[in-house]
Amino acid sequence: MTFHERYSVIRSRDPRFDGQFVTAVRSTGIYCRPSCPARTPKESNVTFYATSAAAHEAGYRACKRCLPEAAPGSPEWDVRGDTSARAMRLIADGVVERDGVPGLARRLGYSPRHLTRLLTAELGAGPLALSRAHRAHTARMLLVGTDLPAADVAFSAGFASVRQFNETVREVFGMPPLELRARRRRSAHAVGPVSAVPEAPGSLDLVLPHRGPLDAAGLFAWMAARAIPGVETATDQSFSRTLRLDGGPAWFELRLDVAGHVRLRARLTALRDLPAVVARARRLFDLDADPIAVDEALAQHRELAPLVAGLPGIRVPGAVDPHEMLVRAMVGQQITVSAARTALTTLAHALGERVDGFGDDGLLFPTMAAIAERGHEVLRGPAARTRALLGAAAALADGSLTLTTGDDGADQRAALLAMPGIGPWTADYVRMRVLGDPDVLLPGDVAARSGAAAAGIPADPNGLVSWAGRAAPWRSYLMAHLWAAAAASRPARSSASPRVRRAATKTDVLTPIPTSEDS
Repeated sequence: MTFHERYSVIRSRDPRFDGQFVTAVRSTGIYCRPSCPARTPKESNVTFYATSAAAHEAGYRACKRCLPEAAPGSPEWDVRGDTSARAMRLIADGVVERDGVPGLARRLGYSPRHLTRLLTAELGAGPLALSRAHRAHTARMLLVGTDLPAADVAFSAGFASVRQFNETVREVFGMPPLELRARRRRSAHAVGPVSAVPEAPGSLDLVLPHRGPLDAAGLFAWMAARAIPGVETATDQSFSRTLRLDGGPAWFELRLDVAGHVRLRARLTALRDLPAVVARARRLFDLDADPIAVDEALAQHRELAPLVAGLPGIRVPGAVDPHEMLVRAMVGQQITVSAARTALTTLAHALGERVDGFGDDGLLFPTMAAIAERGHEVLRGPAARTRALLGAAAALADGSLTLTTGDDGADQRAALLAMPGIGPWTADYVRMRVLGDPDVLLPGDVAARSGAAAAGIPADPNGLVSWAGRAAPWRSYLMAHLWAAAAASRPARSSASPRVRRAATKTDVLTPIPTSEDS
């Protein structure tokens, strides 16, 4: 966006752009979200920054009225596949806190010095400043949304000491932590009702902001069709699961409250893992997307307009664990959703680790090392697929194959295609789910082709590829609509209630069926 386009946005106070850039005002020394209700500053006093970290580095503090740190994350980091976008995804996942700037640089293929120069030139702040801004955002979320003691907030947000936490909050927000907490109920942009005192050590309850409409029913139906009993629990109103994090096992639940907010409830072995849980939960439900921009772009095409009107705010589910996502995709090759779920349940119960304190979700998905070593005892089906899956698990376990949210999309695809038994459908489906790439088309997908035919779009692979070019850069969302269209075109079973019929037919189709190349 040009300066004048951004200035037009802040004049109109358009909330769609909250989180996509911040407005720094030289005359006041503060920075705001685009929808800030304060009087629009003069053009001559305004500087726009891509990130709040850049505004911090330039000496600005956050506006106390609009709380720009409470905005959803920028969808730009998924749309873009460059080094800066990859770095932002890894920083949100807590890589700097766990591995430092050298660890981040190593994952991106640069030296720490060159990465710092690159990010400073592109985003206005280096990796340390970007990570610090992310910690400040997490701290604000906890101060406003929970009654955790300040010391617990500090360590949950990733600060090394309470002193560092106090200094950062005071510098970024212009007030000490306890004053920020005292203002929470007076703020129009507070993240929602304050949670009760945590039910147990390491328990938290927060609101996750998102933009525009949200097809929550579609997300919960997707999860319900694929939930692995013991690892995950899904209903038409909630989804929960366990996962393995740096500090130990963790559990989280996503649900909608009565006001339509997405709430995250979490139990952590180590509070420092909270930023990673928040980042992965947001990615799983695609909460940093800009659904209004996606819907407006797709609705311009006659064939898609009724699909968009019927399901506004459709999302593309992400993944909380890239390694697990690859295993799930490979197990699901050329079998039905229910058959894949049965196979994954058997695998998880045989090789997964049981943990206490997480209720019905007391099972961790197996490690890649466990699958590589003992998967042959459990996996059933074609021998070629079993060998391919064991080979992929072994490569992930020994590091010869890397798969992270910070991968370059083309490099990740090439690395996966080089593995035996992984074809274009699996590689592209993993890229869609793991990287959150919004522009992935699966032209050989049987369900998508069925949906295309129902929508009046060419259904043969070549014709679909040609037609779908007009939907770029949102072809992943086109896929979601085609899967839903295929489900809607199926005759409903009269014995089920309307809600059950919608969930059953939709989720039957929403798992893509790979082509014969993925075997």
